[in-house]
Amino acid sequence: MSNNTIKREDELKREGEYELLENPDALADRLLKSESYVERHKNLFIGIFVAIAAAVVGGFLYYQNQQTKNQEALAAMFQAEYYLEADSLSKALNGDGQNDGFKAVADEYGSTKAGKLANFYAGVVSLKQGKYQEALNYLEEFKSDDLLLQARVYSLQGDANLELGKKEEAASLYKKAAEHKANDFFSPQYLMKAAVAHEAANQYAEAIEVYDRVINDYPLSPEVNEAKKYKARAEGLAKK
Repeated sequence: MSNNTIKREDELKREGEYELLENPDALADRLLKSESYVERHKNLFIGIFVAIAAAVVGGFLYYQNQQTKNQEALAAMFQAEYYLEADSLSKALNGDGQNDGFKAVADEYGSTKAGKLANFYAGVVSLKQGKYQEALNYLEEFKSDDLLLQARVYSLQGDANLELGKKEEAASLYKKAAEHKANDFFSPQYLMKAAVAHEAANQYAEAIEVYDRVINDYPLSPEVNEAKKYKARAEGLAKK
């Protein structure tokens, strides 16, 4: 298409727009056509409006309901937190007959932030009680944006798997903990646990690789000296 043709089309388009603005009859005709279109599709427009309004109202009500439930959950597990601090593990988990324990709070308010925290605490208590599969079940329900807490959960899952004899799974979870928002303080600790889990599974090459990560990636960490010592031991075991 030539430039002259494009230019001519633009001129005609502008002329049509000017006619619409300057000619009352043309403008009225356009408005009548628009009104006719709206009238023909009135039910569709009403349906769309109702759907949008319902979604907005529903979202607001859900948010308000979640906020209310979250506050209820925090209040409900106040006594359970006290029992946990006092090392009364059974009462912390199951309640005392008058106050709920973490288990009941997690069951009733699991969709709230506080309910997810109750799952975390229930997992910690179950782990301390030696109920490793129960601990895993609770910990797997916990998700958090908190960089330290989520990494801690991965590590606790590793502990539970290690106690269940699932050494490779434990090593994988410890490494996941180390790599979640990696930092100089906690990551080398989790890597050391991963290396020990690999050794427990007789995976000495993998253990040596993880010890090297501590030595090379976190040279100023307190774990470096142990990593060097255990690496030498793993190297000796690998040759047998």
